[in-house]
Amino acid sequence: MSRIGKLPITVPAGVTINISDDNKVSVKGKEGELSQAVHPSIKVNLSDGTLSLEIDEAYDLSAKQKQAFHGLYRALLHNMVVGVSEGYEKRMELVGVGYRVSNQGNLLEFSLGYTHPILLQLPAEIKVETKSERNQNPLIILKSCDKQLLGQVCAKIRSFRKPEPYKGKGIRFVGEIIRRKSGKSASAK
Repeated sequence: MSRIGKLPITVPAGVTINISDDNKVSVKGKEGELSQAVHPSIKVNLSDGTLSLEIDEAYDLSAKQKQAFHGLYRALLHNMVVGVSEGYEKRMELVGVGYRVSNQGNLLEFSLGYTHPILLQLPAEIKVETKSERNQNPLIILKSCDKQLLGQVCAKIRSFRKPEPYKGKGIRFVGEIIRRKSGKSASAK
């Protein structure tokens, strides 16, 4: 048995869960609505405000694969329940001279030292806010109920200008520590 898969998921007030016959789980809350198809080797049970997953031993699949699915789907369903009840938020900052970001609705416009501005259209499920204050790095605040989609969008934004180890310039998460390297002047002695 998977250790993570055995843990029950407590469903907070205001969250409704619907399990269909074809093993599709829909979760609805104040932040939004998400759904996830679950592999047939995993049974999803809802009782007394608690969601639990168990392995179907009759299904023909290796034990290792069943355990992997057990933990995977428990984690995915837990992220969905937390997402629709509380939501997720990621903060990113642009470090570098002249790096700027602005948004109009869900369209982000980056100025990252290239010859052209970079435009990124965000999905409708993500709410974005940008802040540019004097003597502080520009900030991007992304909010969504879908943790997976939010992580994907953050990875895409970060790929425009990854933080480099010499001066620390680039797009990074707030509070992220970049391992710094000394330049060639330090090794010349």
